[in-house]
Amino acid sequence: VQMEKQVVDGLREVFQSRSRPLQYRKQQHRALHRLITERQADIEQALKQDLNRNTYNTSLFEMISIENDIKLAESDMADWAAPRPVKKNLNTALDDVYIKPEPLGVVFQLHTVFHFCCLGNAAVLKPSELSEHSARLMKELLPLYLDKEMYQVVTEGVLETQELLKQRFDHIFYTGSSTVGKLVMEAAARHLTPVTLELGGKSPCYVDKNCDIAVACRRITWGKFANCGQTCIAPDYILCEPSIQDRIVEEIQKTLLEFYQKDPKSSPDYCRIINTRHFDRALALMNECTIALGGESDRSKCYIAPTVLKDVLPHFKIMQEEIFGPLLPMVTVNGLSEAINFINAREKPLALYVFSSDKMVIKRMLTETSSGGVTVNDVLMHYTVDTLPFGGVGNSGMGRYHGRHTFDQLSHHRACLVKSFAMESLNDARYPPLTAARLRKAKFSSYIEKTPTTRWPVTAMMSLPVRL
Repeated sequence: VQMEKQVVDGLREVFQSRSRPLQYRKQQHRALHRLITERQADIEQALKQDLNRNTYNTSLFEMISIENDIKLAESDMADWAAPRPVKKNLNTALDDVYIKPEPLGVVFQLHTVFHFCCLGNAAVLKPSELSEHSARLMKELLPLYLDKEMYQVVTEGVLETQELLKQRFDHIFYTGSSTVGKLVMEAAARHLTPVTLELGGKSPCYVDKNCDIAVACRRITWGKFANCGQTCIAPDYILCEPSIQDRIVEEIQKTLLEFYQKDPKSSPDYCRIINTRHFDRALALMNECTIALGGESDRSKCYIAPTVLKDVLPHFKIMQEEIFGPLLPMVTVNGLSEAINFINAREKPLALYVFSSDKMVIKRMLTETSSGGVTVNDVLMHYTVDTLPFGGVGNSGMGRYHGRHTFDQLSHHRACLVKSFAMESLNDARYPPLTAARLRKAKFSSYIEKTPTTRWPVTAMMSLPVRL
């Protein structure tokens, strides 16, 4: 416990002296960019060992996104960090009124992408122990490029992580399961530490009979079986009408043959389950199901073939938890309304996908459901848009990130009012002895003129909080 406390206290001390200047943050971003450029081969090798992921998939799913995020932050950081003026009222017309984004302090990042750390906060970085080669490489490389007094990587197990969670952080950022997310939030509550939780869940994919089914299945197949189904926003299951179920199976079969040839196990583009524990968990989910495609497995290689399961019923085990593997159940529904009811009867997902050529279907799905994000007529791709916030809602998480949203999430937005000593007569309205005339004056001076017909009351000055 003492060691964990020393780590956090040491980071807090360094944060006070080093993190705030904008130039320092930019230097750290440039160093991080050098890391992923100069050591790309090492990163690719680590992911090959952890997931059997090839070079091209690593570039597509990791390096391009991280590099774009770093470049965006470096180019726009000055704008993000600049004071943000706000509208004034008559009382503050001659004053400076603005929002000042500030780094929070010491952040604990659990299983999240490491480039978030270079936004001005000190950070304890804890990669997932399941990806042991990637975690070991991260611990080795980051001190060679980044300020090792500001960013510390820990690769210990569950017990050490629990001890770290007992320390006081200024923010905790966690990516993983809802079960662990609740434990993280419970630990954070002891210090009133804010959290960002990106938790996944069962992301539904509704395929309307009025759509280009061939194109829909091509995109679903890519999104579901990329990284062997181990992405937090992979389509978890398909909802469709019974009349098109067999057609969907047929089109997915064609696409699998195109993507991975006759034997996905031999394909350089097909990954593996992260370890045998998760292999056993995923395989057990198929017990009650009818296999339409795939189903082959090899425990010694943590290999499960791309698998489609048909006529899956809502009470089956596979429908009770996030799959996080290459299994795609199909649940039949009688039309759009039943699909919406099915989705709404369950926890809010991190992502929702709908394929349809009917604008009314799309509108109803967007209006009558809730999810962290949504992509229409594709899967995963909303994640690639830097200007869109990425995050969950309800059981799929809280908070958001991506581009400026990441900066805002990991910043404190400080309300600033810098007043002049002039125009003291305006303050008579708030000083005793209070009269009806002074009250009228206070009311007049506390409004902001937004439009000729609309007024916004600003209550911050005239309605001071009173603690009883």
